[in-house]
Amino acid sequence: MTEEQSVKLKAFLNCFVEYPLLTEIMGDFDRLRQNRLLGGDQQCMLLTGDTGCGKSHLIRYYQSREQSEPKDRFDFSPILVSRIPSKLTLEETVLQLLKDLGQFGTTTRGRSRITTDSSLTHSLVDLLRKKQVELIIINEFQELIEFKSAEKRQAIANRLKYISEEAGVPIVLVGMPWAEMIAEEPQWSSRLVTRRSIPYFKLSKDPVHFVQFLKGLAKKMPFDRPPKLEAKKTSISLFAASRGELRALRHLINDAVKDAVLEDEREFDVQRLHHSFTKLNPQVRNPFELPLNEMKLSEIEHYSGYNPRAMSNDEALTNRVFSENIPLKELLKKKG
Repeated sequence: MTEEQSVKLKAFLNCFVEYPLLTEIMGDFDRLRQNRLLGGDQQCMLLTGDTGCGKSHLIRYYQSREQSEPKDRFDFSPILVSRIPSKLTLEETVLQLLKDLGQFGTTTRGRSRITTDSSLTHSLVDLLRKKQVELIIINEFQELIEFKSAEKRQAIANRLKYISEEAGVPIVLVGMPWAEMIAEEPQWSSRLVTRRSIPYFKLSKDPVHFVQFLKGLAKKMPFDRPPKLEAKKTSISLFAASRGELRALRHLINDAVKDAVLEDEREFDVQRLHHSFTKLNPQVRNPFELPLNEMKLSEIEHYSGYNPRAMSNDEALTNRVFSENIPLKELLKKKG
């Protein structure tokens, strides 16, 4: 791979396609940052979506867009992106936030300097002020919901609330669909003034939305002219291949674009999507081979969930449910 090819591919693989819902969500982030200057109780936000819907990609894009110049990065970090740690304790939660702010290289180093969760919290609040953090985004928040001890879960939620109040910084909680259960906690129910969800694409609900996304993605491709991904046969085949999941859609298109760039093609041949699907799904019938009248499609019906009263973790998590494969005409007749 040449340097030029590498640059082209990295730019496309990391590109962000903005569409109305994502614009609104980023507008929500901006509003939280502006409202913090008014003082009082900090408003917070809940953002949910199933696996592969694009939550993390949106967060990375927003953080990079708002980040200061490299020379100032140690003095000013407007957006702090963190996550619920795998070892879910009060101390580890605060340590993770400190680490993501660049305070500690490792958890061990952090513990050698500050040993109590109370002093860790005061250190975090001071650092949030020093670095002028305007918004905290905590990803994978559903892992807090999955924690069996209601007492410890409430302790962590209370500590996050305290940090938000003391530092004067709003928090965005991001997670899987069942992260919405945090809204049932008294300390969060009134604070989550904005609640958003990123759905999968659904042809039965809004086919235009899917086509507009394909047009936007085509414009980001590193070729002389954007390919016509929105053409009916191509767009329907792409939906059949992905079932409306953004991650699956991008994986397929990314693979096809990579092959074209490595062969120095100046224009993108949509037949490459056919070859990439076969390569990635060798045992599945290829939708790009079928005429429209023979094609059958499936889309999301129920998102994944969590039952806190289940006897085991295996029973607690419920998988996504997609519709049965049906002809395009029947799918479009459904009301999503």
